[in-house]
Amino acid sequence: MTAVDSPYGLDVLAFGPHPDDVELFCGGFLARMVDLGYRTGIVDLTRGEKSSRGTPESRAAETEAASRVLGLSVRENLGLPDGWIDPWAGFEAPEAERSRTAPVARVVEVLRRLRPELVLVPWQQERHPDHEATSALVTRALFFASVRKFETEPPSASFTPRQVLYYPMRHLAEPSFVVDVSAAHERKMAAIRCYASQVEPRADGPQTLVGSPLSLTSLEARDRFYGARIGVSHGEPYVLRETLGLSDPLEHFRRNSFARPLFFPESR
Repeated sequence: MTAVDSPYGLDVLAFGPHPDDVELFCGGFLARMVDLGYRTGIVDLTRGEKSSRGTPESRAAETEAASRVLGLSVRENLGLPDGWIDPWAGFEAPEAERSRTAPVARVVEVLRRLRPELVLVPWQQERHPDHEATSALVTRALFFASVRKFETEPPSASFTPRQVLYYPMRHLAEPSFVVDVSAAHERKMAAIRCYASQVEPRADGPQTLVGSPLSLTSLEARDRFYGARIGVSHGEPYVLRETLGLSDPLEHFRRNSFARPLFFPESR
């Protein structure tokens, strides 16, 4: 199959509950993919309007700046209600209305329109209810995107991405693999710092987890911890929910030999 008739459009698409979530937890992955020549994008489900700091307008400006830093090809916001993300919402409505307004139908429409080859989704266990709801919602949409008779507005053809990866956020899930983001780490942090209203520590006003004095240093420690597991300076963890198959294991490990120095030390 040539590139002209490929079933895919965008190379990598990440879904986030609020603007800044993707940058915080898989910004290195996206920046690295851009370095390798891939087209990347982010779809934020809400505008973060219930955030204790900033406004939807300031958050939108910060999002635009962070998107430029990461070199994204696509950035969209579905405008779902912050704090009320519901994978089952809208199913009681008539069919014609469901296909246009139900959150799952809106995510299906995005998937079918952008046709990402690789999709990044929040892990299913998180401290924030919107994060867990986003995982469930996008997982449902990924299934229904492949169902030919699942209707959206406008109408769209069924679609299945090549692979789906789940990214842990605050919950420390055991990763299926770790991506080396060492070369992209500084750009990831620059994108995160674009969200000044959220991540800059303040003595006055509401005190938040992401805005605490230790927030960015803990994120740095997290990436260094996962990087150390594969013998590099910075890494990001990802989880596969299905078994990964390899047609050529030797070629895979030739191209990805991170673990060898950790388990096979040089002879003394």
